[in-house]
Amino acid sequence: MKRLLLGTAILATCTSAMAQSIGVSVARFDDNFLTSMRNAMEAEAQAQGYEIQFLDAQEDIGRQLSQTQNLVSQGVDAIIINPVDTAATGSITKVAVEQGIPLVYVNRQPEGSDLDHDNVVFVGSDQKRAGTLQMEALAEMLGGEGKVAIMLGNLASGATHKRTDGVKEVAAEYPGIEIVAEQPADYQRTEAIDLMTNWVVGGEQIDAVAANNDEMAIGALNAMRQLGISPQDILVGGIDATRDALESMQRGELAVTVFQDPVGQGGGAVKAAIALAEGEEVDDINLVPFQLVTPETLEDFLADQ
Repeated sequence: MKRLLLGTAILATCTSAMAQSIGVSVARFDDNFLTSMRNAMEAEAQAQGYEIQFLDAQEDIGRQLSQTQNLVSQGVDAIIINPVDTAATGSITKVAVEQGIPLVYVNRQPEGSDLDHDNVVFVGSDQKRAGTLQMEALAEMLGGEGKVAIMLGNLASGATHKRTDGVKEVAAEYPGIEIVAEQPADYQRTEAIDLMTNWVVGGEQIDAVAANNDEMAIGALNAMRQLGISPQDILVGGIDATRDALESMQRGELAVTVFQDPVGQGGGAVKAAIALAEGEEVDDINLVPFQLVTPETLEDFLADQ
């Protein structure tokens, strides 16, 4: 009996050691969209029999590089990175490539030559398209005339610049629309409250706010509520279509948002990582489409949340 128990213990230990695993470093945990994306990753990994561990980079590129090195030393079968700084991913890519570990960037696309390497791919969405869809809807709601303020996300994120470029390109097509303010609130609700308050109290005339994400859009709306300003007086648009944003729209507050699919991105990143780990070919860039959400289409998206 003792020999049998010992053999069982050894077998369990070997099985655990041989378990296929994926390591993930996420830019930050305290973000609604990224939380939904992590949940989708976990579900897909479990469905395919892979272990998965998540690390919080806390918006620190040095921490994220260290996390990547630790994952390599653990011998994971693949690494997924949601980068803190899309312009500073070279060192992360180098670590994974030199050790021959497949690397998937998710949600935020590296700005360098990372994807030129074998077994390094991106799964996400065309961020400029999100800004384009957002501003097209706001421009229509404004009747082609009005003063627009842009709330920027983290300036280290390529998505911030691409979404903003989309907004500006659409605004430039309307002679009656003017961009009157453009400041960062780092994708954070509390910082957006402060920024919106400063704009209004400072006398800035604003007809619409184009926020780079829903958290900032909700922050702008919270500030407006505190200042006694109706959502009909200043239109506010977001991006991501998080649950909080959809509920805000349902209450008649948020004017527009753009659905960024956390399940498509998170699940897709895990599928890509597993395919690479198992020796399959994966396209360098794998795009998940954005979808516009307005009060007219809201019910379709609420049903999926």
